[in-house]
Amino acid sequence: MSAVEMPVAETVRLLDLVAYQQGAVVSRTLVKRASATVTAFGFDQGQGLSEHTSPFDALVQVLEGSADVTIAGATHQVSAAEMILMPANQPHALTARTPFKMLLTMIRSA
Repeated sequence: MSAVEMPVAETVRLLDLVAYQQGAVVSRTLVKRASATVTAFGFDQGQGLSEHTSPFDALVQVLEGSADVTIAGATHQVSAAEMILMPANQPHALTARTPFKMLLTMIRSA
């Protein structure tokens, strides 16, 4: 286990895994394995990730706030307690509509 990963066999509060920073995107890798990576993100309002592609499927689980997730040109608004799957090899981007926290699970196996 890396020092940045979450503790094993210990309860953690999801919303406390990453803090907001004004004008920034903050991330913390919680679990990193050959088959998947789980990362917590905190976005200040208006912050985002520019359009890019990934060779792996990625699951966004919204913890707090709302964001626009654009996948292959179609924009989807996601809010707390919702999730969306971004398919491999499709361009995608994300912009926080409000201060926004999410868990991103990168699935590295078929």
